[in-house]
Amino acid sequence: MSKKVVGIAMGGYSSEREISLESGNTVYRVMSPSHWDCFKIVVDRNQWTVIDSQKNHYPLDPKNFTFKRNNKAVHFDVVFNAIHGTPGEDGQLAEILEQLRIPHTSCGQKTAALTFNKRDCLEKVKEWEIPVAKSFIFDQGDPLDIKAIVHKVGLPCFVKPNRSGSSYGIVKVYEQKDLEEAIATALKEDHQLIIEAALVGTEISVGAYVINGEVMVLPITEIISENDFFDYDAKYNGKSQEITPARLDVTTVEKVHKNVKKLYQKLGLRGVCRSEFIIVEGIPHLLEVNTIPGLTAASLIPQQLSAAGIELATFFESLLTEAMKKPLI
Repeated sequence: MSKKVVGIAMGGYSSEREISLESGNTVYRVMSPSHWDCFKIVVDRNQWTVIDSQKNHYPLDPKNFTFKRNNKAVHFDVVFNAIHGTPGEDGQLAEILEQLRIPHTSCGQKTAALTFNKRDCLEKVKEWEIPVAKSFIFDQGDPLDIKAIVHKVGLPCFVKPNRSGSSYGIVKVYEQKDLEEAIATALKEDHQLIIEAALVGTEISVGAYVINGEVMVLPITEIISENDFFDYDAKYNGKSQEITPARLDVTTVEKVHKNVKKLYQKLGLRGVCRSEFIIVEGIPHLLEVNTIPGLTAASLIPQQLSAAGIELATFFESLLTEAMKKPLI
């Protein structure tokens, strides 16, 4: 049987580009060359480039998602989406691949667009009785009513870009006088913001994926940040203690598992996704759903896989195999 041709998409146009390159390279590095014919697809705003194992570069034709190698057109059997942010996590890549009927490891265009938009996603999950923090929405150009914000969400609160990951642009605000500056900082990442009440409790992160139609939940990670919250520095520069499995009682674990499975099924998630919660008095409150979670050495999904006794190569191969089973509508 001939080897399947795999494109590992990485890079992108957002602040998360460097993390995405690391994630994509992790996947590329562990994939077995005897089972798969793997190529890197490095995505830049002006050029999408395919790189082979000999480090040869080929321009990717975005119209049909092929490239020419030795004067032959190479088509991808499946794409592993490791692009955090735009255009991988917001549904743009999924839309291209779906039009061309190329299987991929991430969720569909509509689901990706919804989950990438924190405000819309949190509004949606409320319909399914999943608790979330109180929030206030703010867009660039809106009149700034500090008192209305504080009245709605209280202090301290988090000012967050609506469509950004890796904690870029997030500011924790303790005093009313600091809100305006925090909003200006977050607006550098996105012109849409969500301002949320700061929940006090245990912060956790949990990955999930599907095998043969069944949602599998990975061991939960408990996060204790040395910084004020789980910011970029805490995530990627070792400024946090990450305990897997989390120190939670059985009842709380069951509640988290139930919510994670509900989110996966009702949102129509695919591939590996990671949900963040804060547990307040035994009740998990959803912070966000991350549909293209980090796969770097410092990332949580590899830690959770290790705790579950699952090899990275086995896991990535199972995601590709599962993607190729999906009917291409």
